[in-house]
Amino acid sequence: MSSETQPEYDLAIHAQGLVKTFHDPERGKVEAVRNLDLDCRYGEIFGLLGPNGAGKTTTLRMLAGILVPSEGSAEIAGVDASQDPMGVRQRIGFLSGTTGLYPRLIGRETLTYFGKLHGLQPAELEERIATLIDTFQLQEFVDGRCEGLSTGQRQRISIARAVVHDPSVLILDEPTTGLDIMAASDMIDFVESRRSSGRCVLFSTHILSEAERLCDRIGVVHHGRTLAVGTLDELRELTGAQFLEQIFKELVRRAEPGAATA
Repeated sequence: MSSETQPEYDLAIHAQGLVKTFHDPERGKVEAVRNLDLDCRYGEIFGLLGPNGAGKTTTLRMLAGILVPSEGSAEIAGVDASQDPMGVRQRIGFLSGTTGLYPRLIGRETLTYFGKLHGLQPAELEERIATLIDTFQLQEFVDGRCEGLSTGQRQRISIARAVVHDPSVLILDEPTTGLDIMAASDMIDFVESRRSSGRCVLFSTHILSEAERLCDRIGVVHHGRTLAVGTLDELRELTGAQFLEQIFKELVRRAEPGAATA
């Protein structure tokens, strides 16, 4: 079913008290995410920022129904991610650095396969694939086997696969990784277009200029905890810093043990 239908819920993503713990043979209990709250609205682009190991990817995987929270809850389009993970996956487009492609399928076959899994009818699917080929500039390699594609080409096919069913909620983990300047620009334009079409986009990135350009609100996480959430202007007021890089560094500095706050 196409997600053109107007969503019934004001909040696309509503998470409360998310906790995720793992057992490490050397370190013992590791708390990757600690009591994290997050709300994202339809028609909003929300950026999740944090240093490596901050818990961003773990958070996104819990929201996508791939990991079950140790504590807390998350609803995506009104569906409980723990109770009905398949229902969540039907409603979202999810992309991460570990989202693989079937190596012996060509790109077009990949899009067709996942479009059918999402219930798109043949005529609708054909039109959708044609749109994605144009949007992400796949013409030169969409009919080549995925195993023979470059890193950037595979990333573009992966992105197209994630949105083939035109989901109302997009969860993207560093979507421009591996893309050249032109392909990254196309991806940013696409993400930007989702806002005007009433979709919700939650994405993580290390490229702060992307967040500055795209995001309506930004959340900064560190050591599995939320340090701050707000618009860029609100984060400026909170930290006294002007640019996002300075804001990010100041929030992380304040979170370090023994740091004095302004």
